This record gives sequence, structure tokens and C-alpha cells, in this order.
Amino acid sequence: MAEHGSIRIPDYEYKERIARAAALIKKENLDVMIVNSNEADYANARYFSGFWPLFERCGVAISANGDAALMAGPESRIFAADRSKIEKIFVLKEYRESADPAYPELVPDTFNDVFKAIGVTGKKLRIGVASYLDTSVIIMEGIKNAFPEAEIVRADHIMVTLRSIKTANEIACLREGYRIAELASQQVIKEIKPGMTELQMVGVAQRVIYENGAEYEGLPMYVFSEASTRHAISRSSYRKFEKGDIVQLNLSAKIDGYSAAIGYPVVLGKLEGKRRDVVMFGLDAHYWSQKQLKAGVPAAQVAQGFYDYFVANGYKDNFVYGPLHGTGMIEVEAPWVETSSDYLLQPNMTFQIDTYISSDTFGVRWEKGIAITEDGCDVLSPEIGTLYELEF
Repeated sequence: MAEHGSIRIPDYEYKERIARAAALIKKENLDVMIVNSNEADYANARYFSGFWPLFERCGVAISANGDAALMAGPESRIFAADRSKIEKIFVLKEYRESADPAYPELVPDTFNDVFKAIGVTGKKLRIGVASYLDTSVIIMEGIKNAFPEAEIVRADHIMVTLRSIKTANEIACLREGYRIAELASQQVIKEIKPGMTELQMVGVAQRVIYENGAEYEGLPMYVFSEASTRHAISRSSYRKFEKGDIVQLNLSAKIDGYSAAIGYPVVLGKLEGKRRDVVMFGLDAHYWSQKQLKAGVPAAQVAQGFYDYFVANGYKDNFVYGPLHGTGMIEVEAPWVETSSDYLLQPNMTFQIDTYISSDTFGVRWEKGIAITEDGCDVLSPEIGTLYELEF
């Protein structure tokens, strides 16, 4: 077992990321790119800086010449300096917390200060903004006010290009996270019983991941039962388990910013009849997806075949979404594998094989992490077995 904290992204890799980004920025004829992040979706700013904000927002500006700066909120100056892999750090009011304090005594930095420090000058700039969905109105107004003559363009595709293919260090972080998530899952299976609540099992899982080296949970822990298993995304509750329940586990662990999650159903008793048929078809569809994967395969082909597999087996009405989604720093990240996808699978792309099947009364998800290889895929998490049916 690795020493806690020993599996991580090395400092040199952050520098390489900035250099690769700068080359793409220059290729796109941009002067600078800004990525923005918040506590919930920290990925793009942390990808370059190693910094994960708390309460406040943060951002990274990268020039076409390869210089970079971290932008943090008024209360994060020391926190950012302690954690950031980027030496140039600026405090901007645009990155303040949602309580919207005025900070009347603060003399903040500005976007003009940031750009000057990384060698970006002039007024008629082309500014790329990635994390477009996570760029607040306040941040965007700040950029526009600082550079009223600039052309601002959406640059999310640059980040998808950078983050889609993982390095060996990124894959190592994911693999360790999956290992820990499986330990948590197995401990929940040992302790779960009728009369306990969903949230109690979340507590068990959280204890295990921290004891075994996770820096945080990779996603809000999913422990759903019966009717709430129909929620494709949801939160655990105080519902008490009953004998015969289907319980959905989706547990996770984060290692140096990389979020690894695994999911499968557990039955508090014996599952029979139509309910069993639906659950086991979900597992069949999961392994169907896995068999389709290798470098060079069109993503859309996998997605179309997955949908057709549901239809051919009489489960068209139980289909919810496609077979895989990207994973990495956020458990769900671009690119998805959908019928509208227009790319080929490439080696070291990482995905969750995420097989969700829904019915009128329940739903189940079979999920694990993989990396694409030349002739198939490398399963990064402990392999999913069969259905857990517990006796009480």
C-alpha cells in the first residue's frame, strides 16, 4: 500500500500543462486564456495550479507565450500561496465568495495587473474564456470592464483537448482512488442491514476513504434505496432500509484532485422476477459496452450500438443516457460518449463505463473506471463481479 499522499501529480507536470496550453492558445490566435473554477467544480484552475478554492472562486490566466498567474479571492491570498504551483498570485474582488462582502479596506489587484504580469499588453486582445459555464457574471463583467475593446471567445474546447488524454501520473491517481472506493463499498456491504439509514452508510464510506488515504470524496456519496434509486443523480436521505430493498451504491475517493467512483446495486435479500431481469440486463449492457472499447473506434458508434442493444432486448423504455462519460479531476467530465459524438477513442482517454437503467419503481447503475488502450481497455477499478444479495 502506498504511503498516504505519495501518489500525486509531480510539480513538473503542472509546468508541462501550461506549456501545452500556451501552444494551443497561440494556435487559436488568442492572446490569453482564462479558466475559472469554484469549490464544486475546481478542475480547470486546479489542473494548472494545484489550487482548490474554498468558499471563493479562483482562476488561472495563461498567455500565448506560456506565462501564467493564479487569481484568487480576497481571503485566499495565503492559502493560495501555500498550495499553488504557480508563483504569480493575484487577489481580485471578482473572485470573492457568494455572500458578496465589500472588503472596503482591500486594495485589490485587477485583470489589467494580471495580464501585464504575464506579458499580455494592448487593448484589442483576443481573450479565450474556458470553464464558460462556471464563469460568473461578476467575473465576466470584470474582464469586459478591464478590456472593453477585447474580443472574448469561448475556449472550453482547449481544456477538453488538454484533459481528455491522461498521463501515467493522472492514471495512477485514479487507480488509487478506485482502490479506496472499493474498500469503502465492501465495508458498507459488511455493515448495512435493515433499519439503518442511507446516511449512516455514507458515514461508513467516508470513514473508510479517509482512513485509507483519500483527500476527499470524489462525488457526494450515493447510497439510495428503492424508490430513490430512480434518481439518476440525487442525495442520500434518512430513509431506513427494509428487507428486500434494492440499494444503489456509488462511492468514491479523490486522490490529488482526481475523482474515482464505482457503483453497483446491493439487495437486502433475494432478487427475483422482473426486478432481477432488469438489474441483470443492466450488468449485461455494462459488459457489452466494455467489449466495444479500443483506440480508433468512433465514440458515436459505441453509443448507437448501446442504444440499439437496449431496443433489441426490449428495454427501450428503460434507457436514460449513453454508455460512457469522461472522468478525471471531476467524476463526470468531457467528453461524453453519445450518438452525437464526433471523435475517435484514443489511448489513455479515461472514462466511466456508466450503465444506468431505470424502471417505474427503481433504477440501478453499474459503474467503473477504464483507460482506453490500443486493443481494448484497462480497467482501473477492481472489476465488478455479480449481484450482491445479502442474507439477514
